[in-house]
Amino acid sequence: MKPSNNDFINSKNKRLTLLGMSGVGKTHLSKLLSTDDKWYHYSGDYRIGAKYLSREILDNIKQRIRRDEYLAELLDNNSIAIENKVTFDNLSSISNFLGKVGNPNQGGLPIDEFTKRQALFHKAEINAMLDVPKFIGKSQRQGFTHFINDAGGSLCELDDDSVYQTLAESTLILYIKASKKNQSALIERTKTHPKPLYYQNDFLQTQLNIYLQEHQFTYVAQIDPDAFVGWIFPHLLAHRVPKYESIAKQYGCTIESEDLYQCTNADEVFALINEALN
Repeated sequence: MKPSNNDFINSKNKRLTLLGMSGVGKTHLSKLLSTDDKWYHYSGDYRIGAKYLSREILDNIKQRIRRDEYLAELLDNNSIAIENKVTFDNLSSISNFLGKVGNPNQGGLPIDEFTKRQALFHKAEINAMLDVPKFIGKSQRQGFTHFINDAGGSLCELDDDSVYQTLAESTLILYIKASKKNQSALIERTKTHPKPLYYQNDFLQTQLNIYLQEHQFTYVAQIDPDAFVGWIFPHLLAHRVPKYESIAKQYGCTIESEDLYQCTNADEVFALINEALN
């Protein structure tokens, strides 16, 4: 159910779920609000890494360690121990687990292993988002007044109405819409700094087939993982934008990234949100 303007303005306990691509301004918004220590910050990606994929991340690291006989022996006789040190500011263990599809000699994953990890991430993200009401209660018991759910860019890809309804009932879903300038910057950044991403399986298979044909490849294992991420990202962005807009239209509201970048404090952010709700 969409909230009304008065519901948000008059609420003594403001709760937000941030929706949009990574790099669109979610962190900027969170920092503007975080100057007030009454905000509890919930990171969906942190919850995924610390709870729902922690064992799989550790198993993957141990498997790589066991390629070295010396380290494998130390690990097996408990001379060394491995920990998953995921933090709000360092989510690299999650990215490394998710990986990139392509040539194993260039750090890529075989397609079967890649799609397996994608499915695990999808399930983990659903569970992390369904945990939001529980953490809202936890935040209140700890004395926090407000709550912000910094969701991953792939939230729109879950295609699970129970997740969106749960979030809408407990938070205001705020879509930060990337401007054309912002989208171009995201595309260029991905080309120079490609990182692991989540893709819906049908979308991925379609794009892989196109890429293989365009480059006259026979096998996915011939693909340069970084080059593929840079190539597919504009298509992913075009795939996600209608999904973001649909969620915002049904459950929340939309603000423009360029307008958000002009905000310098929490009051200006709230004014922007109130305008969007009107």
